Amino acid sequence: MASFQFDLVSPEKLVFSGAVEHVVVPGAEGEFGVMAGHSPLVALLKPGILTIMNGAQPQRIVLGGGFAEVNPSGMTILAELAVPLESFDVATLASHIKDLEEDLADAKDDATKRKLEERLGHLRALREALGAGPAAH
Repeated sequence: MASFQFDLVSPEKLVFSGAVEHVVVPGAEGEFGVMAGHSPLVALLKPGILTIMNGAQPQRIVLGGGFAEVNPSGMTILAELAVPLESFDVATLASHIKDLEEDLADAKDDATKRKLEERLGHLRALREALGAGPAAH
């Protein structure tokens, strides 16, 4: 299978850079796959699991949303969060969700509420994508 250059960048670091055969991406409008020779595109990403296929063992990475660009030279993803699935701490995610729910309950102005609701929605979507389900209240 033909390969192409793939770069995954988070705010903290370059998470992955190398030649890959296939990448499955959690797009905001649905999951999509990219292989060598894919048509150019720019896509908004939702929280979910990114799968990099390069050989027999796929690599799964937790994404917190971001943007993907595919062009003739390869694919680049700028992610809000990118952590290998095996390193991701679901308990920390649950704690962040609980903290945001408390902050939202205490928020006084509409602008702050909207910002907190948006962030909370992203984290809940990520929890769902991980199969962690809603937290017990």
